[in-house]
This record gives sequence, structure tokens and C-alpha cells, in this order.
Amino acid sequence: MNPSTPRTMFEKVWQQHVVTEPAGEPTILYIDLQLVHEVTSPQAFEGLRLSGRPLRHPERHVATVDHNVPTTSIADRLVIADQIANAQVSALRKNCADFGIELFDVQDADQGIVHMIGPELGLTKPGMTIVCGDSHTSTHGAFGALAFGIGTSEVEHVMATQTLPQSKPKTFLIHVEGGPNGALPFGVTAKDIILDIIGRIGTDGATGCVIEYAGSAIRAISMEGRMTICNMSIEAGARAGMIAPDETTFAYLKDRRFVPKGAAWDQSVAHWRALATDPGAAYDRELHIDATQLAPSVTWGTSPGMVTSIDAAVPTLDQARTDADQKSFTRAYEYMGIRPGTPIQQIKVDAVFLGSCTNGRIEDLRAAARVVNGYHVAGSVRAMVVPGSQAVKRQAEAEGLDRIFKSAGFEWREPGCSMCLGMNPDILSPGERCASTSNRNFEGRQGRGGRTHLLSPAMAAAAAITGHFTDVRTWNFKA
Repeated sequence: MNPSTPRTMFEKVWQQHVVTEPAGEPTILYIDLQLVHEVTSPQAFEGLRLSGRPLRHPERHVATVDHNVPTTSIADRLVIADQIANAQVSALRKNCADFGIELFDVQDADQGIVHMIGPELGLTKPGMTIVCGDSHTSTHGAFGALAFGIGTSEVEHVMATQTLPQSKPKTFLIHVEGGPNGALPFGVTAKDIILDIIGRIGTDGATGCVIEYAGSAIRAISMEGRMTICNMSIEAGARAGMIAPDETTFAYLKDRRFVPKGAAWDQSVAHWRALATDPGAAYDRELHIDATQLAPSVTWGTSPGMVTSIDAAVPTLDQARTDADQKSFTRAYEYMGIRPGTPIQQIKVDAVFLGSCTNGRIEDLRAAARVVNGYHVAGSVRAMVVPGSQAVKRQAEAEGLDRIFKSAGFEWREPGCSMCLGMNPDILSPGERCASTSNRNFEGRQGRGGRTHLLSPAMAAAAAITGHFTDVRTWNFKA
């Protein structure tokens, strides 16, 4: 590319990390940071041992336990009853000790979901390349980083070389315009924006692309909200999602543990500002959305693309776009146990899950607590709150949010991935229906036969109180 040609943010970050571009082969990218957890790393470490290779840059790898650790109590986390989970966590402890990787274990004050602690600690910074053996690594793109999930063999490759072969993705601008100062309609959140996008373009609508989110609505959203949007980019098929760093980004990062201080901070901010897309830069695709027309969203089927607004109904077959969609709809009706045409607000729930790397941050818990304050969970519902990290848990308890939730009948848990996925004790029973703030509603995602509906924290909280999906825009807030 000609140096004078306007470049997108993605192109700038990509080019700054190119090691070599062999003709007819994938580009070799330098990786600034690899995040490690207990599920996708054991085979990678074993591969290093078998080949006699060292870890090339231990300081560029950070580990935590999150996917299958129990969230019920500290005691349950220290001695994990499930043999497979215990073996994976034990293996991570040994591997980190053997290879010199910093590990945030269950008893550590900074433990949490891998995509939560990276930003909290300031490990995640603008302009970085970040990988992890987890598809929702795209979360870190909220800071202007190029972040994406990789497979176990790739995890080993990064460990051994600190590089990764990658084919260059295409660019996709999604411009979201809000009202005055970027404001969203009352009751509409970052979760509703990303669910609406996935509903519009489909779960394969951004395949082969890195999405850049821009527009006044994106600029007006907090870092927590931006992380929610980038987190679910993968659910639209994107390789990654990115948002240009700005004053909101810098304010979030300043003084965090792994962020430069003093003069180095000023130099870093100057570099980060320059990452923004140049005026006139071209994208391969563009989509423009008027956020003032959005409403709170709820998924009804078995993919994040099967979504509609809270004031609508389950789509009928004649609303399917293709023959393939008709087949998917038919299967979803059967699995989810719902009839086409059913008003969303008539669908009852059995469980509510507040948490995950999508919506387990302090802002999310505050929004949910505001809804439940002064109310009690419906008698037919079991509800749990799982902070995404120890830092979030401490902050929530300092603000008294835990007391609000417990008074309302919610379980208050220890940090972890929890009910986002069926890899720990927090699972649904067959046929049980859950209002979940997580990122995937696939068949069996939250437990064999479990039925998952995705929505925002405030909407999930309202469903816990009423026992069915409820429009939070009509909620009677008591405090």
C-alpha cells in the first residue's frame, strides 16, 4: 500500500505487526499478547515439551482459570470435585510454573474471565495484536486492538514463535448513529445494538472480515458497552471487531497495572490517537444503522441471528429469508418449545443468568440491580449473578449491589464463565428456559436440552422478577 494512501485502523495495526509476507502464503504476524486459560492450553504446553521447545517470550503470555471453575464457593474452587476440570486447572498451574507464565489462580485478587482481566489490568492496549484459545477474544478490539480467537495448534505456535500465520481479512465498517450526543433510546443498550446487527446481517454476514464500529452511538457508549459489542462480533462471523481508541479509552486505561506511566503514558496516548482510521480510507463493505429506531432485543431461536424486539413475536415461517432459514426456524421451534407467532412477552422463563465476558462487568450489574431493587425473583425462577472477575465482585460489594441481588432472591456467585457454557456445574436441565446475558444460544450451550435466550442485563433482571420476558421500557423503577 502506498504510504500516502488513507488507511483504516485495522490496516495500520496489521501493517505494524507484519513480520514477513511470503508470496502466495499467509502473512506472518507478530503477536503482542497471548491470553491463556485451562481448557485450550494443555495440549499446546505438551507440544512444547515433546518438541523440546521453550516458550519464546513468557512475559507476553498471561493465564487465568475461568471456563470450568465452580462459582458456588471458594472452597469448591480450591478443591474441584469434577475430575476433568480439576485435572485441567492443575495442569495449568504446573505449566505456568514450568514455563514462567504469570497465573491468576482462583485465590488471586485479580482472577476472572480471561477477557475481563485483560482490560482490567491494562494488559489490553490500543494497537496490540492479542490472541487466545477462545472465540470471544474479539472483546479486546474495543480498545483498538486486533484481537481474535485461535485453535490449540495455533496457541502452541504462538508460544514457540510469538508469531502467527494469518490471511489478511477484509474490512467492514458498521456505522451506528444515535440521537443528540449519540444517545440511545431509553432501555436500549450495547447488547441490543450488537444483537440487532447480527439479526440484520446474519451469523455469517461478516465472514472473512474485521468489523470497525463507528458513529456517534458507538462514541457515546462506555468501554464496558464497547467490549460487549466487540465480544459478539464473532457471532456475525467476523474475524474480529474493533473500535478506535478515544478519550473514553484513555480514561479507562490510565493508571492500570500494566499501562505505561508518566512520560511513557503521554507517548503511548499520542501513538494510540494516530491509530484512528484516516479520512477517506476505503472499506470493503459498509453498513449504516439508525440507533434511534432500535428497541430492546431478545433472541427466540438457536443462534444469535434469530432475534427480534421485545414488543414483537416469534417469527413465522413465511418470514424466513431462504429455504435454509425455513429449515432452521422449524428446528428452532421444536428445540426451543415455542410456537411461531407467540408474543415474546408471553414466553416464561425458568432461570436467569447475569454474567459472562459479554455482560459480567460492573456497569452490567448496576443496570440489573437498578431493575431488581425493591422486588423479588418470581417463585418459579432460579436466578444467579456471576461477576466476571474478582475486581468486579469487590466493586459490586463495595456499592452494595450484592445485597440488592441477594435480598431479591438472586444467588451471588464467585467469578467465572459459569452458565455461559456447559463446562462447569452451572448448567440448565433439559427443557429449562433461561434468560441469559451471555453470547451464544446454541442447542445445549448452557446444558444438554437447555433453552437459551440472549438479552441485556436490565431485560434479564426484569424477566427474573416477572417470570417472563418483559419490556424494561415500561418498568416501574422503585429507586
